[in-house]
Amino acid sequence: MKVVVNRCFGGFGLSDDAILLYGELSGRKLLRVSDEKFPTFSYFVDPNDDDFYARDILRDDPILVSVVETLGRKANGDYAELAIVDIPDDADWYIEEYDGSEHIAEKHRTW
Repeated sequence: MKVVVNRCFGGFGLSDDAILLYGELSGRKLLRVSDEKFPTFSYFVDPNDDDFYARDILRDDPILVSVVETLGRKANGDYAELAIVDIPDDADWYIEEYDGSEHIAEKHRTW
């Protein structure tokens, strides 16, 4: 299974091009909206489903993986360096994060 993680300090994020490609491949018509109060800030909406948050995309989403594979470094959002990690399909995994830098960890029992 392939999982997308951020490999630098800062945090997971997708570029505008990556968000638009994700929308196209997933069949969603995402529209960029600018905020009148903050003209340099924009966000995306799905007219059929209100706001769209890239951070809500599951990291093992095959469409997300395809977007990162297709765009490479151009998929990186601000302060992001995205990478694809290939893990065993049967792994019980989660994303461990420190100051935005991420890695995949396997869940274990602790007492």
